[in-house]
Amino acid sequence: MSGAQRKRIGIDFDNTIISYDTVFLSAAVARGLVARDFTGTKRAVRDAIRLLPDGENSWQRLQGHVYGQGIAGATMFDGLEGFLRRCRRDGHTVVIVSHKTEYGHFDPARVNLRDAALGWMCDRGFFAADGFAISRADVHFESTRAEKLKRIRALKLTHFIDDLREVLDDPDFPPAVKRILFSRDADEPLPYPAFARWSEIESALLDGPE
Repeated sequence: MSGAQRKRIGIDFDNTIISYDTVFLSAAVARGLVARDFTGTKRAVRDAIRLLPDGENSWQRLQGHVYGQGIAGATMFDGLEGFLRRCRRDGHTVVIVSHKTEYGHFDPARVNLRDAALGWMCDRGFFAADGFAISRADVHFESTRAEKLKRIRALKLTHFIDDLREVLDDPDFPPAVKRILFSRDADEPLPYPAFARWSEIESALLDGPE
């Protein structure tokens, strides 16, 4: 593959690489925040908890637990492993840029959320030579969205994949970077492609002319 064909692909972490759906559901049930027969995604759990008295604080506390102590139970989105192995094989650079504070505001255990995320990635072979071979130096945690956008610009990426439209739609998002939305809920025309599955992103990004 020639250098001109190689891509520099940036990927968000939370809810783009890592899925917390099962962790949020089990933790919410264990805390009595939703019924034992409740089913649904992280968003469904969040919406149900926010309807409770003191719901917003309950939701924030649950997030502090899941993103810290509970992260070991989170899973990689289906299809991501194949995408990352394909990037490694074909010589594309993958970097991770995440808006993630060091500590959750409502986490009494004070777990370092960045260390927890790195540990999760390490356990799943993100940095291993025989795994995805992503450089540890290519993982960037930023304290604000503005800093995240500044990092995306500085890294001179060709593409960036995120689950949040507010990131991709931000006026400060670098216009030279091609935007991709990872979402199961995109049901309206957008000025950039949206995909519900990583297999679809792989096909569009690595098989097509982009």
